[in-house]
Amino acid sequence: MKIGVLALLFVCGGSICRAAEGGSTPSSLPRSAPEAQGVSSAGILSFVEEADQSADQLHSFILVRHGRVVSEGWWSPYNAESRHELYSLSKSFTSTAVGLAISEGKFSVDDLVMKFFPDDAPAEPSGQLKSMRVSDLLRMSTGQQTEPARKEGEVWTKTFLAHPVPFKPGTHFLYNTSATYMLSAIVQKTTGETVLDYLRPRLFNPLGIENPTWGTSPQGISLGGYGLSVRTEDIAKFGLLYLNKGKWNGVSLVPEGWIERATSRQTSNGSDPKSDWDQGYGYQFWRCRHGAFRGDGAFGQYCVVLPEQDAVVAITSGVKNMQAVLDLVWDKLLPAMKAESLPADDSAREKLEHKLAGLIARPQQGSAGSETLEKVSGKKYVFPTNNSKIEAIALKKNADGETALIVRTDGVDRTIDCVRGGWRKGKIAFDRFTEQPAAASGAWTGDDTFKAKICFYETPFMISVEIKFAGDEATVGVESNVGFGPSRRPKLTGKVEK
Repeated sequence: MKIGVLALLFVCGGSICRAAEGGSTPSSLPRSAPEAQGVSSAGILSFVEEADQSADQLHSFILVRHGRVVSEGWWSPYNAESRHELYSLSKSFTSTAVGLAISEGKFSVDDLVMKFFPDDAPAEPSGQLKSMRVSDLLRMSTGQQTEPARKEGEVWTKTFLAHPVPFKPGTHFLYNTSATYMLSAIVQKTTGETVLDYLRPRLFNPLGIENPTWGTSPQGISLGGYGLSVRTEDIAKFGLLYLNKGKWNGVSLVPEGWIERATSRQTSNGSDPKSDWDQGYGYQFWRCRHGAFRGDGAFGQYCVVLPEQDAVVAITSGVKNMQAVLDLVWDKLLPAMKAESLPADDSAREKLEHKLAGLIARPQQGSAGSETLEKVSGKKYVFPTNNSKIEAIALKKNADGETALIVRTDGVDRTIDCVRGGWRKGKIAFDRFTEQPAAASGAWTGDDTFKAKICFYETPFMISVEIKFAGDEATVGVESNVGFGPSRRPKLTGKVEK
């Protein structure tokens, strides 16, 4: 791809070159040339090229070797400064909070879960529920057959404890985000702070993780199993802390014993030797092939720690096939790491830098305008009530000759400025997304069809909006790159406002 912004801190010149030689800002990790840390630039390039072509929706990656960042890239409009939603990678941070609270004597892995929430327990709890321990929450072995719901109008701890427990806790693996929420609730119950606030002085501040955000439940408890947003480099720092057995700049932040327990196989979760989801589960960490372990989140948020290679790989993305991304790490990055430093390879490094500097999430291609734009410009097309909350849409030509999309939701008209073959940043609200940082790209894909892409670059989501005009009607199709349910909305047909 030819268009893009940034991404690599190894080009020579000014402070960027100094970073490459080992300098850094106070809160950032030190940088190094790949070969100096025994990593082949050609191997990294192979990873990036394959990711750019086959994975399609990678948003960022950072490779750390021997404590130094040797390569990093962002697919524009994703960038180094913006936080990214982690989804279930949040679980590994909650696990860390649990380990710290235990080290401070707040509770134990052997404590019974019900003792923390006597007012939320059912009137006649089953024997299985009464025997459930903190360790069962940590290793996703609560004995529940299905995951308890987390609904807006309910007390989530009470809903969890009311849920059936048909198996003996500790004997049945079920990936269970509500179990992680219970861990967050236990930390808050015993420390008086949300997991977010509890981790600030103990983890986030020492690591230089600035302004993390974490959603809360209706009861004001950090979501625990999801909802944390940090930068890609923050993910890398977290992985490096675990690689170094809890030490940061020579200071122990997390007990080494907890690191060992959390990242070891605590329960079996499958037997497929080719699946990184069948290698065993620890305390909110997954075991991987190649002696590695990881935290991960939906749609491809990864913190992969490779102790045998003294390396960390941090990745954010919006992919449907999460295994394919890990396969790329094993197939391309793993062989690129050697035991000793390598001779400088200026040619390969230059090619890598050039590739990284041009990374871009695929923008909308097509024409800048059409005869239809002249006909429909300024007209409002009104829609019946729908799940996408689109009340009306209109198109107009903006100052630079590009097409702007105007969407009315909640009675408010919002203009989404699009650019053809690139991205234009702004604050955008659309569909289920409240107004937030996003970028838009749009073009005419046919004389009667305009298509826009909206990239909510602090999340894994990219929304495609296709509008087809026919007479006094406009048909709108909305599709998401990834999602927990159907990615495509039913098409909507609106008519010109009279």
